[in-house]
Amino acid sequence: MKPQTVTFGEIMLRLTPPGFERYLQTPTFSATFGGGEANVAVALSTLGLNAAFVTVMPENNPIGDACVAELRRFGVDTSKLVRGPGRMGVYYLETGANQRASRVVYDRAGSSATIAKPGSIDWDKTLAGAGWFHVTGITPAISESSAALALEGVKKAREHGLTVSCDLNFRKLLWKWGKSAPEVMSEMVKFVDVIIANEEDIQMTLGLNAEMDVSSGVLEHQRYEDLTALVLKTYPNLRAVAVTLRESKSASWNRWSACLNNGKNFLMSRTYDITSIVDRVGSGDSFAGGLIYGMQMLADDAAALEFAVALSCLKHSTYGDFSRTTLAEVTSLLKDGGSGRVQR
Repeated sequence: MKPQTVTFGEIMLRLTPPGFERYLQTPTFSATFGGGEANVAVALSTLGLNAAFVTVMPENNPIGDACVAELRRFGVDTSKLVRGPGRMGVYYLETGANQRASRVVYDRAGSSATIAKPGSIDWDKTLAGAGWFHVTGITPAISESSAALALEGVKKAREHGLTVSCDLNFRKLLWKWGKSAPEVMSEMVKFVDVIIANEEDIQMTLGLNAEMDVSSGVLEHQRYEDLTALVLKTYPNLRAVAVTLRESKSASWNRWSACLNNGKNFLMSRTYDITSIVDRVGSGDSFAGGLIYGMQMLADDAAALEFAVALSCLKHSTYGDFSRTTLAEVTSLLKDGGSGRVQR
C-alpha cells in the first residue's frame, strides 16, 4: 500500500435544482456535498488508495456531521479534520444543457474554512507518514487567511519530503479579497512538484501568456508544448505540468483530452467525444485524482495521463461532485474505448 495522500481545502453543501431546471423553477433542491480537494480524496479512495481529507469545519453542526459521514462512506480518512468556529459553505449549481451554460452561485463568506488561518492545522501531525499532498487554487482564493494557511501547508509538505500537487483551478468569482491570483499562486507554486490546470488557468493564475484563444472552443494543440515548457522553465522545481483540454461544443457536448510535459517528453492523450453530459462538475478533480493515482501506481507518465483522462471522462456520466468510478471501470474504458455496451 502506498503512503497516504492528504488533500486540503474546503468542502461545501451543494444545492442543485432537479434535472436541468432553473433556480427555483420548482421549490426543490437536491443536497449533496462537494469541493475540489475532497473530490480528489474520494476519487483516490474509490480507486483503492489510502486518502485523507483535511479542512476546518464548523463544530456542533449537523450539516457538517452529515458531510463527514458521507466522506467516511467513501472510505476517506476524516480523522485529520479540525473543528472550529464558522459555518458550512454552500454553493448552488444550475446545470446547463445544450447552448445554456451551467451557473454557480457561492455562499461561503464566514465559513470555517474561509476564516481559518495559519496555525489552525497541526501540519506536522497531519502530514506524518503521508507521501503526497494535494491542494488547489480555490482555497487561496476564498480569503487572505486561508491563502496563508494553504501556503503554510505546502511549505510543511515540502519539509516532510512529500510530493506536492496543485490544481490551479482559477475561479474569477472568488478572487475578491485584495491580492490577485498571480500574486498569491506564483509563490505557492515554488513548493509544488506537479501542476494540474485547464487551458486558461495557467494564464489567469500564473500570469504566463500562452498567446492562445480559448473562447472559440477549438484547441490549438501545437501551442500546448510551448505553454507547458514555459511553465517548467519559469518554475524549475516542477516535475510535471498536466493540462486538461476541453473542446466545448455546448453544455451537453464536449471533447475531452489532456497533455503532460515532464521536461523530457510532451505527451498527448486520446480524445473522448462526450455527447450527453450528465454532470461535468468535478471532472477536473477526477482527472487530478486519476493522475495522482497513476503517478504512484502505473508504469510511467504516459500511462498515468491516459488513466486520468479515462477516469475524468467517466465522471461526466455521474451526477454530483464525487467520482464513483471503480478501477475496473477505468480499465475497461481504456481497453474497449467506451462502447457503452451493457455489462452482463
